[in-house]
Amino acid sequence: MDFRESQEHAAIRQAVSEIGASFGHDYFVECSTKGVFVDELWDTVFGQGFGGVNLPEEYGGGGGGIYEMAIVIEELAAQGCPLIFLIVAGMCGPIINDFGTDAQKARWLPTLASGREKMSFAITESGSGSNAPNLATTARLEGGSWRLSGEKQYITGIDVADAVLVVARTGTGANGRAELGLFIVETDRPGLEYQPIPMEIKEPDRQFSVLLDSVEVPEQSIVGGEPGRGMLQIFSGLNPERINVAAQAVGLGRYFMGKAVAYAKGREVWGQPIGAHQGVSHPLAEAKIGLELSRLMAYKAAWEFDNGEASVGESASVAKLAAADAVLFAFDQAVQVHGGNAFASEYGIADLWGLTRLMRSAPVSREMVLNYVAQHTLGLPRSY
Repeated sequence: MDFRESQEHAAIRQAVSEIGASFGHDYFVECSTKGVFVDELWDTVFGQGFGGVNLPEEYGGGGGGIYEMAIVIEELAAQGCPLIFLIVAGMCGPIINDFGTDAQKARWLPTLASGREKMSFAITESGSGSNAPNLATTARLEGGSWRLSGEKQYITGIDVADAVLVVARTGTGANGRAELGLFIVETDRPGLEYQPIPMEIKEPDRQFSVLLDSVEVPEQSIVGGEPGRGMLQIFSGLNPERINVAAQAVGLGRYFMGKAVAYAKGREVWGQPIGAHQGVSHPLAEAKIGLELSRLMAYKAAWEFDNGEASVGESASVAKLAAADAVLFAFDQAVQVHGGNAFASEYGIADLWGLTRLMRSAPVSREMVLNYVAQHTLGLPRSY
């Protein structure tokens, strides 16, 4: 067991950190305030080969896995640029690579790896929540085309996406459960409409409600070329999503800690830095410990995913829960150290509260992670 980071990983970490620092949190806030996407940052990350680091080299990617993508996401967040849409992009490409037809791979992977095209992911519905098989969006095969109808909620970045992976019901299996399929739907298809959801989160990646009104797509638009495999495909994407959210939480926690420690060293009261007082230093030390522990679990989960370990489901969920708790504690300590200054825009802390708190609820709630561990790890009776 070797916990030393490889030279390749260290080089990725340093390069992405430098990119994030060159833009910084002020750029992130400016884009958020103006309601525009982070095009310049996105193009730079992808232009230097880091946005598609988890896609195969034959399609223009970096040939890495979720471990390498987690590094990219963590380092951008650590510089105050936590991009939700990069997490989404980190899901879609690998799903197509793992399950798509040769034609689907050839069409989408090169442009996704280069960043020339973007893809969103649409699963969430108001009536299903965590119960994905209960979703209401349907796909009917009619005369060589699929017709998709339904509504989706909280779909990230569909306004800047060229296509969206839509999860829909294709039928009912012999066991009475819904059969699901993933469909690649270009966002300019007739019948696909979206509206922004007003959010109290300062993020350049906006959230949308999506209406699919009998949207017609070719029969070959279903991922893998045939229905009935959607559930497997969905869960192959959800574990990386949880890992990358954990990595982003760790990165944000590092950002908050950097702010808090610098302030604790420089702010003097009664003739000495406030960081000399245990009432300030001990909570920061505790926050650091929490971040380091959750970071270990996040990269353990990434390694398990990349190596095909069956235990990745538990590890990814635990990493997400631990990192969400750790970043919230780090945020709270950064606020406490700064006092009233934490709420001044120039300090770049309070504007990240909404996104930081969201991590405890999404993409999987804390309660559902505890349900999973109770049932699958501890062997307790299912509670839902």
